[in-house]
Amino acid sequence: MIKLISASATDVGLRRTNNEDACLAIPEESLFALSDGMGGAAAGEIASGYFIDTVREVFSGQNRSSEEKVCALVQEAFRLSNQRIISHAAEHPQDEGMGCTGELLTFCSDRYIIGHVGDSRIYLFREGKLRQITKDHSLVQLQVDQGIISAEEAKQHPMKNIILRALGSVPSLSLDIIKGSVLHHDIFLLCSDGLSDMVVDAVIQNTLATTHSLEYKVQNLIESANSAGGRDNITVVLCEVEAT
Repeated sequence: MIKLISASATDVGLRRTNNEDACLAIPEESLFALSDGMGGAAAGEIASGYFIDTVREVFSGQNRSSEEKVCALVQEAFRLSNQRIISHAAEHPQDEGMGCTGELLTFCSDRYIIGHVGDSRIYLFREGKLRQITKDHSLVQLQVDQGIISAEEAKQHPMKNIILRALGSVPSLSLDIIKGSVLHHDIFLLCSDGLSDMVVDAVIQNTLATTHSLEYKVQNLIESANSAGGRDNITVVLCEVEAT
């Protein structure tokens, strides 16, 4: 058996006037999600809101007794939120082009299940080391995979914010499902690119390695992103595993 504790916060940053990020952290239901919206006016925050609300709705009261059932719920949450975003844009032409990233983390027994679309990220901090679990669905990541540019060049690339997969972009959405086993004191980090673009992995790792509370670590990471320039909305969700 595992017990989950969590903390989360979102911040508009220093350059934006509205916050298009959204997140969800319900440790008692083993459910965590994050979304970074895109689109004109308020369309981005509408899209990210659809994803978060749909995740909550799809998982509410559902049987999660097997990994297969949980994976089916993850798929349904992405399918339905994608459909709702597309339908909204069709009914509201001023919101055409709206979309969002989607990160979903849930658990079944001592296993984690992740659903991922876009360039928001999920990391795992385990035994003092930080590892990125998800892979960005972005143009620069594709170029890194193809050997066209290096990972270091990707960090400063002028097109690093062009994403290749997003909720609301196409009717038939392809998402990554990632699964694995958990260990005592694992910490999962869900974040928007407002954190990962501004704060290097070494700083994130050092922050998570401290003995401070999860709430303190969340605020410290947000402050680090703002101290580095705060060019985007910043959202951080931390989930720690306690084996019982």
